[in-house]
Amino acid sequence: MTFTQLVPAGVTELDLELLRESIRLSRESRQRGRHPFAALVADRDGKVIARAGNNSMPPEGDPTQHAELLAVAEAARLLGPEALAGCTLYTSAEPCCMCAGAVYWTGVGRVVYALSEHALLGLTGAHPENPTFSLPCREVFARGQRQVTVLGPMLEREAAVPHEGFWT
Repeated sequence: MTFTQLVPAGVTELDLELLRESIRLSRESRQRGRHPFAALVADRDGKVIARAGNNSMPPEGDPTQHAELLAVAEAARLLGPEALAGCTLYTSAEPCCMCAGAVYWTGVGRVVYALSEHALLGLTGAHPENPTFSLPCREVFARGQRQVTVLGPMLEREAAVPHEGFWT
């Protein structure tokens, strides 16, 4: 499998630090017996507003409780629309179309992600607990009336580690 190693233009050292934090949280999610995904929302200064791991694993999990959705929902409970527009979602994997919708509706203005949906599909295969969409988050955001800045994929090798052996 080929992973993207390049860091896109516009990515800062703070972005990389917070993205690596989301990858670390994805390892913790796996250690708790959950799917190895995690996300956090930070303000312009890098202050973390909300963090979440996945809570969607059967049998007791709710399949809509993806880390990205949980993190942006918590941030929306804590901040108003103007503050959310200046926030960034950092996530260990590209937001699926459900999570991209949640990002859009909460008003978070920026997304930085590690694993692409394409790379994730290579890791999960046809596993029934992760039927990956072939729909990049950029395409979801492009259909909206407001812009969401997207940076990724990046650090894919690092983000893939928590998935190794999980989906087999």
